[in-house]
Amino acid sequence: MLSDIVDVLADPIDLSPLRGADDFARLVSETGHSYDVARQGYVTLAGGRGLNHEGDSADMVTARELFLSQGHFAPFVETVTERVADAVEKSHAAEPVVLEVGAGTGYYLSHTLDSIAGSRGVGIDISTPAAKLLSKAHPRIGAVVADVWEGLPLRDGTVDALTVVFAPRNPAEFARVLSDNGEAIILVADTGHLDELRAPLGILGVEEGKLERLLQTAAGHLEMIGEPELIEFPIRLDRDSIAAQVGMSPSARHLDPAQLRANVAELPDYLDVTGRARLVRFTKAS
Repeated sequence: MLSDIVDVLADPIDLSPLRGADDFARLVSETGHSYDVARQGYVTLAGGRGLNHEGDSADMVTARELFLSQGHFAPFVETVTERVADAVEKSHAAEPVVLEVGAGTGYYLSHTLDSIAGSRGVGIDISTPAAKLLSKAHPRIGAVVADVWEGLPLRDGTVDALTVVFAPRNPAEFARVLSDNGEAIILVADTGHLDELRAPLGILGVEEGKLERLLQTAAGHLEMIGEPELIEFPIRLDRDSIAAQVGMSPSARHLDPAQLRANVAELPDYLDVTGRARLVRFTKAS
């Protein structure tokens, strides 16, 4: 709930502290700005800048919820949660704050909060349809609509663990909001991830050099801990799961739905694919 994490939120215009007003019907800042809380429980903190794009559509969010609920990416969520638990233990925070950027429907963040006693979650996503589900995903999640490229509406040094799973990154802002002992835990899709779906469905592949670009943009803001960790595992998908996976991905914006359905119908009942990503841990640069 927003009331549980309002002490770490900040006015997106000037980063002054926020507080609840009118029984948390809105959040107001010390400098007089006011942000209405939606009836579903999330708040949009974009200030005068607005949002540059809408993020995932309602159909994409539905597909994401369907796919993730089947547990196909369980090794990803388990590993992210374990690394967050390690980071939180080192922080020694009594009520650790876990921020997920690009939190979607809250699948990853909810699992993490369930595994870490006393933790509080801030979920940020630019998609309003996602935020509607995110705000109900877990009683200790506060859902915020914001654009990570424009900045994070959080106070300096308030986050003990920050996670990003296949979502946009802003290393300068990550460094600003992390506590001195905090960690950023970032999962990046690696070459070969779900490649078995590319040719039969005509969908986009993982760009080359994603990890290298992350390390370049992080320089001066974040310092890597150890070496990137490879997470690779087999996944058996039925046709419905394949359609949902494509529907939740950027490829959904580029494919004709009728053609996609036809392509999926031509697949075997089950298809074995490979999940593959690199997990990178960072601290604030010294």
